[in-house]
Amino acid sequence: MNVKIGKGFAILLLVAASGITLIAETRHARASAVESQVSTDKIVQYIRQRFGVPETVKLTAGPLHNSSFPGFFETVVTSDDGKQKRPSNVFVTKDGHYFVTGSLFALASDPKAEFEHRARDAFKVPPATELTVAPFTKSPFPEFLKSTLTASDGKNKPQTADVYMTRDSKIGILGNVLPFQEDVERLIVTRNQPSAGPASAPVTIVEYADLQCPTCARFHEFLEKELLPKYGDKVRIVFKEFPLPMHDWSHTAAIANECAYQINPSAFVAYRSLIFKNQSSITVTSVRDLMLQYGEEAGVDRLRLAACIDSKASLPRIEAGHREGEKLGVSSTPTSFINGRIVVGATPEQVYKMIDEALAQKTAGRKQQTEGGKQKAANTPH
Repeated sequence: MNVKIGKGFAILLLVAASGITLIAETRHARASAVESQVSTDKIVQYIRQRFGVPETVKLTAGPLHNSSFPGFFETVVTSDDGKQKRPSNVFVTKDGHYFVTGSLFALASDPKAEFEHRARDAFKVPPATELTVAPFTKSPFPEFLKSTLTASDGKNKPQTADVYMTRDSKIGILGNVLPFQEDVERLIVTRNQPSAGPASAPVTIVEYADLQCPTCARFHEFLEKELLPKYGDKVRIVFKEFPLPMHDWSHTAAIANECAYQINPSAFVAYRSLIFKNQSSITVTSVRDLMLQYGEEAGVDRLRLAACIDSKASLPRIEAGHREGEKLGVSSTPTSFINGRIVVGATPEQVYKMIDEALAQKTAGRKQQTEGGKQKAANTPH
């Protein structure tokens, strides 16, 4: 799997379900059920889906509390793999829009200095390692500002991680901000997007991928050769470009792939398959020529494709997809959503199970709607 941030200390900031204790105690008043639609059941379900926690690991949540940080609820979620129990505090904004992992702390006069101090203390960063916090800017989430925390020891490649603070600069977050589940499907644009399968399919899979990512290549082959033949017109796959900054040619390839969609939509999937199939042959110096070659093989006009690549005419589509992915909390590739339910690192069997569950939910929903319509008609005076 290709990850947007480095490993090491950065991974501590992102994984809530990994068994790391994120914050100490919770001794606050219980939240009123009337006050919020957030529930511990939803939080547990979200963690299991979002972080791919297997069913063999038991997740339990304590009572939902008002946090000492205004605007947040918090609860303790405990993971139990049969060998060890690990408690972690997690937070959800009171409007139910955002799920927050990591440590929260109050900010005063110098947010950057406070972030550096908190990170050094929380992750036991050696004195010789330099920590720096970039200027805070707008994030994909209106209520939060975002920055990058960098750790550098002068020997190894610097490690980076995203950090956040609330828009009023009062609360710092050493961790990550993610959209809570109710908003996911609303955020995803599926119209006028490259896809395979009918728009009327009951299940839509939206995939965010990097064309230079080996795991993405294997997942694409699975989608094309196994999943689509298995489900036929019951599934539609929508493809989104999510080139990662550590890759040197994936951005150019993404531009070319989206150019192909603009020029000849029917050739898009075949072109994408060729790029993934020949991934190991592509370099930063050969990418343009090979994109033109594969495009011609897939049935895309070479001259039009060259003009589109050189002018970066498809760049707005890639930028829009990347912004969308960030809003959804996509940080690695491939990341997919099955009817809004996240899929990261799942096995084919797990993907099939999620699709079958989504199909069953759609069938049940249609049945309920039909029965409701019949009941309404029976109660209507004639």
